[in-house]
Amino acid sequence: MYKLYGTARSGSAAIEMALKACGAKYSVFTASSWQEESDIDALRTLNPLVQIPTLVLPDGSVMTESTAIIIHLGMEYPDSGLLSSEARVRAQQLRGLVYISANCYAAVGIIDYPERWLPDGSEDQNKLLAKGALQKLYQQWEIFSDVFYGSQAWRAERPGGLEILACVVTRWSRARERLSHSRAGFCSSLVEAEKYPVIREIIGQHWQA
Repeated sequence: MYKLYGTARSGSAAIEMALKACGAKYSVFTASSWQEESDIDALRTLNPLVQIPTLVLPDGSVMTESTAIIIHLGMEYPDSGLLSSEARVRAQQLRGLVYISANCYAAVGIIDYPERWLPDGSEDQNKLLAKGALQKLYQQWEIFSDVFYGSQAWRAERPGGLEILACVVTRWSRARERLSHSRAGFCSSLVEAEKYPVIREIIGQHWQA
């Protein structure tokens, strides 16, 4: 039994999708640094950064970092479709997953919490930092679209780990709104991927409840 620590509309949604795609049994524990009414103490014990998602594996070991978790599950459950069985395609999926984590996921952290990156900054300076990070985020997603959308690594009709993570992270910081104008085809493919039962179910629980 897996234990997933997270909360609604967070990165833990992607891990729920991945666990369901694997057919794995899991329990969800509500916890986040911004929710007082959550299992924050348990999360802090498991993950000193107090970040979600945090996943406790059946053997009791702890995994953090969304991309690492998705890759691990894809390897643990090779028939899940999270990762391709073709080495050439899988290599590009791994590239895309790490790209989202390093570039898009990271930018959202600055947008939401600029004071963490500029602790001695004024309110105006923090706002300027967040604004710059937002524009960088949009640029990073557009580059992602240019590189991966339309490639063999991108499979909106039978989504795997790459599409799952993109579907979740593009829902933050109004990225979808920007992409609907600048990369309409890619944005439409995200909508198509979200029709997949596993993704649709979790999206409904996290964003439409």
